[in-house]
Amino acid sequence: MSAAVPTDDPLVRERAHLTSSRAALRAMREEVEALDIKDVTANWVNSIVLERQIEDRIKALADLSHTPLFFGRLDYLPPAQHGQRFYIGRRHVHDAHGDPMVIDWRAPVSQPYYQASKKDPQDVGLRRRFGYTGGELTAYEDERLSDPAELQRTSRLLQAEIERPRVGPMRDIVATIQPEQDEIVRSDLSGTLCVQGGPGTGKTAVGLHRVAYLLYAHRERLARTGTLVIGPNRSFLQYIEQVLPALGELEVKQATVDDLVAHVEVRGADEAATAVVKGDARMAEVLRRAVWSHVTLPTEPLMVVRGSRRWRVPAYELEEIVKELTARDIRYGAAREALPQRVAHAVLVRMEQAGEAPDDRVQNAVARNAAVKALVKECWPAIDPAKLVLRLLADPEFLAEHAAGVLTEEERKLLLWAKPARSVKTAKWSAADAVLIDEATDLVERTHSLGHVVLDEAQDLSPMQYRAVGRRCTTGSATVLGDLAQGTTPWATASWEQALAHLGKPGSRVEELTAGFRVPTDVIAYASRLLPHMAPGLAPVESVRENPGEFELREVAAPSDAAVVAACVDALAHEGSIGLIAADARIAPLAEALEAAGLAHLSPGEETTAASRLTLVPASLAKGLEYDYVVLDEPAAVVDGEPDERTGLRRLYVALTRAVSGLTIVHAAPLPGQLAAHA
Repeated sequence: MSAAVPTDDPLVRERAHLTSSRAALRAMREEVEALDIKDVTANWVNSIVLERQIEDRIKALADLSHTPLFFGRLDYLPPAQHGQRFYIGRRHVHDAHGDPMVIDWRAPVSQPYYQASKKDPQDVGLRRRFGYTGGELTAYEDERLSDPAELQRTSRLLQAEIERPRVGPMRDIVATIQPEQDEIVRSDLSGTLCVQGGPGTGKTAVGLHRVAYLLYAHRERLARTGTLVIGPNRSFLQYIEQVLPALGELEVKQATVDDLVAHVEVRGADEAATAVVKGDARMAEVLRRAVWSHVTLPTEPLMVVRGSRRWRVPAYELEEIVKELTARDIRYGAAREALPQRVAHAVLVRMEQAGEAPDDRVQNAVARNAAVKALVKECWPAIDPAKLVLRLLADPEFLAEHAAGVLTEEERKLLLWAKPARSVKTAKWSAADAVLIDEATDLVERTHSLGHVVLDEAQDLSPMQYRAVGRRCTTGSATVLGDLAQGTTPWATASWEQALAHLGKPGSRVEELTAGFRVPTDVIAYASRLLPHMAPGLAPVESVRENPGEFELREVAAPSDAAVVAACVDALAHEGSIGLIAADARIAPLAEALEAAGLAHLSPGEETTAASRLTLVPASLAKGLEYDYVVLDEPAAVVDGEPDERTGLRRLYVALTRAVSGLTIVHAAPLPGQLAAHA
């Protein structure tokens, strides 16, 4: 900006406020860095805790040069908020006097930035949006909510931000959150919420911003109980891992379901039919029976010797103790730990009747008596969950006994290993086996519960996987995110009501997002042709993008890697990230073709940069990812790569909807009939 620009130019003033705000944030950080805690803490433990808190605070106050410190402004009409002006940003910034220069987007005073409209201005006279280029404030746009003339005008800057080409990991959408998304983000912590959202509706971003909001509104509680984000695979988690740190939240853990149940090393894989049975909720009952079958009733009296005295507890009384413990709703391991104390109490009753005055130390000593230990070992043996599952999968009689009336004979045959493993360590466990072991582990010892869990791409979980996740939030709440149309596993959930019941949160609220902000109109309209064939009754996403996007079908005479490479070269002429998506079996030859053409490429999860923008994506890993331009190789091969047509069509639907600006389909084989019939 030249010196000739008048000083009352609004853009100059806003840039000045940005400069001042950055200086204030820097001063806040320096103030924390200068803290001296030598004489503050009482001991070294407190000192370490306080040092960690200070380090986290310093990290949270980092000023990211390419991330706008504020993105909007609200001018309230008097008398609301005393007619003040507030700048809305990713974190709170105050000056040396403590006066706010930037208001955290999660604060109540910021909510009208997302919710106010011409019909309901919420005491806002003016809403200003800012445009940035590489961290530099370059534009602004005003909405005068009280002006009827602006009723139908759409925000140019908002559209530009939504459609802006992107490289690198997923970024926050804090500047573009829409009213229906904001309502979900700010939903109360106490209830579990399920969000059904098609491609481009922003459900993943909504879930992450909900975490950030909940940590702001309930920080002390969630700091104590913990928060977890669960994604479908490691590539997906790498893609989203920068969103929360950009919003100042550094402590949220991320994991896959496989990470949660990693009790054994997974080295094997199941056939689809076997995996479906192992993932069925009925397996929980089979495991429950198998665990509790280890309890046997005492048949002999117990004799406890202490000094010169002998104390006898008859068999019928021991039987009553065991029956009472099995009837209680407690874990197998907790009941086993309680058994020696209950038996010891029976002995102490006899001591008191004989005129002695035993105390707790005597009871604990009796509970450790060799005869009591032997009784517990015989009646209530310790259980290794992995060994239990190993026996179920290897011993036909043991499985038949505990699956009677629950699983059919054919289902039991599917579960049994052809070659039983000799030990837990040598067994080639599958991912579904690990979930069974997790269920058995919880039957023995209660799983630790967190305050809030976000479960993304939830439609692909089996009932037993839902149970595994639900165990992690039994005393907390959850945000469940997914799209039934993108369920690509043989056990994919049929309805959110069923899924929430398996999660242990029946009756939870289900919200649907149908406005597509990231997928262009032409692309989503083409992909939606598949919906009646794979998810009938599900509402198609309606793109709200003014730009229809680029869409092209390239039919070639014969299978040609060169044609795919040429399409990638054309896509690279555009700005932004490029994804080449293909059936898993096609990845190796396409990688060779790209290398031969001198086109460097990344694998899913590796961060795209301005110098390296092309990612080669197996269709099985495309879910949850997005690219500005997508080249899709041979749709028919994507469908044929799955065990059944419905799953194949859903995999194709996922691949078709990863594009933000343009999609090119290259094919020699005929397109799947569900697409070609309408083309």
